[in-house]
Amino acid sequence: MTTRQHKLLATLLLMMPVMGTEAQSAPEVPRLVVNVVIDQLRTDYLEAFSPLYGEGGFRRLMEQGRAYSQAEYPFATPDRASAVAALMTGSTPYENGIVGERWLDRATLHTVSCIADKSQTGHFTQEQVSPVNLGVTTISDELKVATDGKALVYSIAPNNDAALFAAGHAGDAAFWIDDETGQWCTTSYYDAQPNWLSYYNNSDHAASKINTLSWEPLNDLVGQFNYFVSGGMKKPFRHQFKGDRRFREFKASALVNDEVNDFVSHCLQNTLMGVDPITDFLSVVYYAGNLDHKTVGEYPMEMQDTYVRLDEQLGHLIDMVEKKVGRQRVLFVVTSTGYSDSEQISQNLSRYRIPSGEFNITRAQLLLNMYLSAVYGQGQYVEACMGNQLYFDLKGIEKKNINLSELLERSADFLIQLSGVRDVYTSQRLAQGAWTPGIRNLRNAYNPRCSGDIFIQVSPGWILINDQMGERLHHRESYMGFPLYFYGLSIQPEVVEQPVTVDRIAPTLARCMRIRAPNACSVAPLTGIR
Repeated sequence: MTTRQHKLLATLLLMMPVMGTEAQSAPEVPRLVVNVVIDQLRTDYLEAFSPLYGEGGFRRLMEQGRAYSQAEYPFATPDRASAVAALMTGSTPYENGIVGERWLDRATLHTVSCIADKSQTGHFTQEQVSPVNLGVTTISDELKVATDGKALVYSIAPNNDAALFAAGHAGDAAFWIDDETGQWCTTSYYDAQPNWLSYYNNSDHAASKINTLSWEPLNDLVGQFNYFVSGGMKKPFRHQFKGDRRFREFKASALVNDEVNDFVSHCLQNTLMGVDPITDFLSVVYYAGNLDHKTVGEYPMEMQDTYVRLDEQLGHLIDMVEKKVGRQRVLFVVTSTGYSDSEQISQNLSRYRIPSGEFNITRAQLLLNMYLSAVYGQGQYVEACMGNQLYFDLKGIEKKNINLSELLERSADFLIQLSGVRDVYTSQRLAQGAWTPGIRNLRNAYNPRCSGDIFIQVSPGWILINDQMGERLHHRESYMGFPLYFYGLSIQPEVVEQPVTVDRIAPTLARCMRIRAPNACSVAPLTGIR
């Protein structure tokens, strides 16, 4: 081979990587990501009412999207606030600090809201709130940082906690429905207080016609279809929203999702979301629980109608977004908050010879204080209780030079002997983490800043009663499945049966948008999306 031929071959070899790079193009980033969180959506109801669905909602997601049939949260007992925080941050309460909608303030021994912020004022609301207690970044925060603030981020939800955590720290605005006036509102925490918000609140929306609004079955099929085995067929229902709680009841009804869609439409019409190559982010929260948080046994037909309406409302949302942005330029992710407050609470399981009972944590606190006083001397060692947690007087224990680890272990050994207690976990045991799946989920739900010092796991079938807080919690450990859907862009249809945790949504969206994952997110993105 001549010198000339050697040079030609070397040149060709050097050009091959460049030519390969030119031949391949990176996947297109979405112009708009629509994050849909459906509060209390569950797979069993979703599948049960499928004969009543049309083609544009759930069927479209299942047939044209990537559907994960078994999604789950990587921590115990999620609620609306902790679920949305986990979805947006890709982390658990242990990292992000949001253990629930409320927790106990050790300084005052009063319950506080997870979004309380006295430094802020409200717009069209008296509430003083912000996402200040969220201790890490969200996927929308990272999008703002990556685009130098140019990305538009809006969050729309019936309730303030879901709206705020979905918008994150850097969002343009979070909107929710005020409990007292029914108007859409926001907080001064965000810079954007758009004129179109005022215009919408002065228009013909749900709050202006709440006294004449009624909820009836969407169609005759709902009244004729009967999934629930108890009680037989029910008469068609009709609910109106009256009295001081009318807006709270409206927000806990199937009709609130129509109002959410109307406001989403108004937002899309009055903003530049999805119109330029910079990715924007829209979060939408729907409600799929039962009327006014009642049980299915009380309102079975209402639950059926909720899912039928939800199917239609979801289809309407997809249509309006695709009409503005285009299917190939928008990415939808749809999932649930992973809990349900409409489970039937059986008051008398003993008639069926099923083990059950009532565990009074207020009484347990009193007995434990008596026991610890006998061991360590007179004192109020346990200051308060909330949910299944006991809060100790840590400063008082330190002043008495009592070994905290020993005291907590003694307390756990005492409490485990009480009727109705399945297990007891100390905060130190959870912090150290013995990595069985059960303890892992409990540890992930714990946060040193706002959780208690003792966690009591009540036996299944038992009811936990807290006289001080007026709580009555029925304990079940039944599996409640819910789905996860990705739809839009160039995603290929597929059904994935393998269980996945929802903290992987945030890093998956980060990969699709070509940005960093949230700063507390340590899990890998889902494969097969891009």
